[in-house]
Amino acid sequence: MLLVLGFAVVATVVAVFGNAFATRAYLDQAATRGETTLRLAVAALTGHMSRFEPLPALIADHDDIVALVADPDNASLRIRANAYLKEINHLLKSSDIYVMLIGGDTIAASNYDAPLSFVGQNFSYRPYYQDAAEGRQGRFFALGTTSLKRGYYFSAPVYVGGEIRGVVVFKVDIEPIEASWKSDEYEIVVTDPEGIIFMSGRPEWLYAGLLPLTQERLDRTAASRRYANATLRELPVRAGLQGAHRMMNLKADKSEREYLVVEEPMSDAGWTVSVLLDTSSARSQALTSVLAALLLLGLAGLLGAVVLQRRARLAERMEMQRTAREELEHRVEERTADLASVNSLLELEVAERRATEVQLRQTQADLIQAGKLAALGQMSAALSHEFNQPLAAVKTYADNAAILIDRKRTSEARDNVARILALTDRMASISRHLRNFARKPNERLGPVELNEVVRDTLEIVAWRLKAADADVKIDLGKEPPIVRAGSVRLQQVLVNILSNAADAVEGLENRTIELTARRIGESVEIIVRDHGPGVPDAIASRIFDPFFSTKGVGKGLGLGLSISYNIIKDFGGNLSVQNHADGGAVFRIELAAMKAISSEAAE
Repeated sequence: MLLVLGFAVVATVVAVFGNAFATRAYLDQAATRGETTLRLAVAALTGHMSRFEPLPALIADHDDIVALVADPDNASLRIRANAYLKEINHLLKSSDIYVMLIGGDTIAASNYDAPLSFVGQNFSYRPYYQDAAEGRQGRFFALGTTSLKRGYYFSAPVYVGGEIRGVVVFKVDIEPIEASWKSDEYEIVVTDPEGIIFMSGRPEWLYAGLLPLTQERLDRTAASRRYANATLRELPVRAGLQGAHRMMNLKADKSEREYLVVEEPMSDAGWTVSVLLDTSSARSQALTSVLAALLLLGLAGLLGAVVLQRRARLAERMEMQRTAREELEHRVEERTADLASVNSLLELEVAERRATEVQLRQTQADLIQAGKLAALGQMSAALSHEFNQPLAAVKTYADNAAILIDRKRTSEARDNVARILALTDRMASISRHLRNFARKPNERLGPVELNEVVRDTLEIVAWRLKAADADVKIDLGKEPPIVRAGSVRLQQVLVNILSNAADAVEGLENRTIELTARRIGESVEIIVRDHGPGVPDAIASRIFDPFFSTKGVGKGLGLGLSISYNIIKDFGGNLSVQNHADGGAVFRIELAAMKAISSEAAE
């Protein structure tokens, strides 16, 4: 019963969420196709319009047109201008070309000999005339009031002696582009700023509004007589959103169709081009996918039921075998009960002796453990302090190596592993040198390049500097000095001092730490300065004492500076601390300078 219920729940989830997911995926695909179609449609419209845009200005500069505007009553000039306009109109395959005087009266046109000639008509109410009369290039799309043909109008002023005396208008036919938009998969519409459809592959949608035709919109449209006497109406649409997609439901007759809307404005033309994609195909594909998933789920459930039935039979057989085995074991237990009672006394005696032996061994183990703990107590503090920071660096490199391996960056991971090996070698060397903390200067010293020691030190304390959000500024001079020391132990000293500096500046506004080195005569002076609170005078004389620490409980053992002081003394140098006049502590290390590194390693 639970299995059937679980299967029903899973099927419901697949049906609900699977349908939503599949619908979204297929709508995304439809939107991608619509965007491609939209780009092509906008490019076609833009290309078609841009061919004719500069022509009105060229025609306005023609001698015959300028002469006619200067002398509009000259009959011979009108004949020449009409013939010129008709020839240009035929050559360019445009809709109409005509010339108006200031005031809006048409005095010449390419259709001068047609029944519906523009000659004598007044178009002063058109925005393209008003723009050109003010000296601007005019653009306007509308339904011709005389020809009743849709078109896009370009206009330019006609100058006579530097004065605007007329206007040339060039009308472009848009129906050839519209004819190419026929498709069963989508509809392309072009709307004006009022939301009225001006171009469409569906003639019945022309002059219909996708937005509510408020009185304000109707008044603006009527003022320019954009659509002449065409009847304007609202399409019965209902807009909405599905995810990131804009949807539109359109009622037609007794049915309703849903469209996915992809649009792009053409600001120069004042249009909005929209591609409407019928969503019925996408929703059918989504439903088919969900049904296929449910079918596969049903087959999987049937297979699972068969497997469970076979497992139930196997469990029943194993239960019968277990019952028989328990009955046999019970009989054996009854027969051995007598032997068990006889052996109980012997077992009691043996148990007492074993308990005594165990107690003795426990006492011995406690004594050994006490000796171990005493020894560990003497050395654990130093070992913990000296190994803590290298181990932290090893962990950081190991974590980075794991991430790099996951990202297939093997060469960089190999470099991290090499750094881990170097750090483990360094920790092994540190363990060998722990005996020198008791000031046994019997280790051979040699020339050490300070820049390499500083570089390795920064790698170890990088995690601490990052945690404190501290910035270390290094200045070793043009030629980094070479000092007489041991590289590993000198690195220990710098690690301890830089870690203390990071602790001092953590949480402060100025978290800068400065490390400088200069050669002064036969010595090299290494200075580490922080911008923290400095060292109080009361504890300055005790700061290098063992187990002396200003940190809170659990945050330090008080060995770092003591060990560092002894190491520098072993090098034949000196370590001191003082407060800077502008605030902060200044640790000064003085070591003997050397000129070159010998072929034998220092440590």
